[in-house]
Amino acid sequence: MDTSRRTFLATTGLAGLVPAGALPALRRRAADPFTLGVASGDPAPDGFVIWTRLAPRPLAADGHGGMGSADTDVEWQVAEDRAFARVVRSGRVRARHASAHSVHVEVTGLRPGAEYFYRFRAQGHLSPAGRSLTTPAPGAAPSMTFAAASCAYYEHGYFTAYRRMAEQHPDLIVHLGDYFYEDSAGDKPQAQPIIRRHVGGKCASLADYRLRHAQYKTDPDLQAAHAAAPWAVTWDDHEVENNWAGTTPGTKVPGFPARKKAAIRAYYEHMPLRASALRPNGELRLTRQVTWGDLAAFHILDTRQYRDDQPCEDGVRVGCDARLDARRVLLGAGQLRWLDAGLRGSRARWNVLAQQIFLAQRDHRLGPGAEMALDGWDGYTAERDRVLRGLAATRNPVVLTGDVHVAHANELRTDFDDPGSPRAGVELVATSISSDGDGYSDPVGGQLVRAENPHVTFIDQRRGYIFCRAAPDALRAEFRTVPYITRRGAPAATAATFTVPDGARTFDPR
Repeated sequence: MDTSRRTFLATTGLAGLVPAGALPALRRRAADPFTLGVASGDPAPDGFVIWTRLAPRPLAADGHGGMGSADTDVEWQVAEDRAFARVVRSGRVRARHASAHSVHVEVTGLRPGAEYFYRFRAQGHLSPAGRSLTTPAPGAAPSMTFAAASCAYYEHGYFTAYRRMAEQHPDLIVHLGDYFYEDSAGDKPQAQPIIRRHVGGKCASLADYRLRHAQYKTDPDLQAAHAAAPWAVTWDDHEVENNWAGTTPGTKVPGFPARKKAAIRAYYEHMPLRASALRPNGELRLTRQVTWGDLAAFHILDTRQYRDDQPCEDGVRVGCDARLDARRVLLGAGQLRWLDAGLRGSRARWNVLAQQIFLAQRDHRLGPGAEMALDGWDGYTAERDRVLRGLAATRNPVVLTGDVHVAHANELRTDFDDPGSPRAGVELVATSISSDGDGYSDPVGGQLVRAENPHVTFIDQRRGYIFCRAAPDALRAEFRTVPYITRRGAPAATAATFTVPDGARTFDPR
């Protein structure tokens, strides 16, 4: 028996459960099943979810990672130290073939506001260790850090921004969607150079979606980010299909219900989500709240699953009166009620909405007339007005947004056509991790956009993420960028910093 396995079994209390006859078999170990790394998520005061998936051959075409049809036992540990000398929770879980040998352990009984480390053991192999945190107890309001990211296209470049994010050791990582892309370079002409290839074509079956998730999870930079901190995830469109909306597909390819069902199952299998996220009716419940004591409440939204189809055939359009229709829904009635109740009942100093699509009004046409992107909130203006009214009555609302591959800092107003209307809060828009290639800095173009949209304070086309420091007196947001992602190893720098003082609802101009 190798030393790492002996130590693991001793500290879990499982050594006595290994029959003597099994010891020779342990020496003939199979290939390492932990090729997809580890992850944690949805932290609470007493615990969090820890995740892994067994896949010794992660790119096996059948989507099962080379595991075969047998279910497999996986042992797990949570410790107070990186060396696992002080193990506080441990156990065994079954990795089932039907779930692509993924496991979700909901760890409980931990101390609030504490740092922990976790790992798994299976088939004689020890997984990498991950770091996670429990959230502070209600009433506590210590400062915290969190990062926000979105839009990682494997074929457009390397995930260097994930690595730089991990190096900052945030307390929480909020992923805002487009974790992967369901299409491939061969599906359509590409404006960007293809740096590395997806395995397979456009995702259609459960095996396709599992394989795409697995390929992304083999990326070492993404693995580092998952291992660095707990994540709170929500999806956008590409985890299923570009620009899908509720029951309406984003393409004219038949078979959308089956694709959506497969995508939902594969997404759950590969994310550190609680079992309650996967509903008996096949819906994926991503709407939830993560609270950080009394300092911050993260209200996590789903802007895909409950919306009406986009108006005017989608895209960026001039005109389109249908977008103003008061009957059009994006969050849907149930999610809106949940959000209203959560905002009204929040005790948090900072109320952070983690959602996917551009909330502020954005006129894409320079000069007379208006040209709006109808997949975002500009296609659902009546419901946006209701959300903004709710934010205006909430303490320190900060909206986190992804999707558009361009970093923005926006002031949110109750009437974007009236610069003197009341401020509802601020919006921080993360650029992409890698989608659309290297990116660029365009100060002149940014000035033109801001002149057309005076509530836009900052715009930057480079790749990267947002890193925030929240304290009782202020929230500080750093827009972190990398100069290139078409080759490895780019450094990260802070392109701009914005501070939102407690009670200000706007950026400190200093």
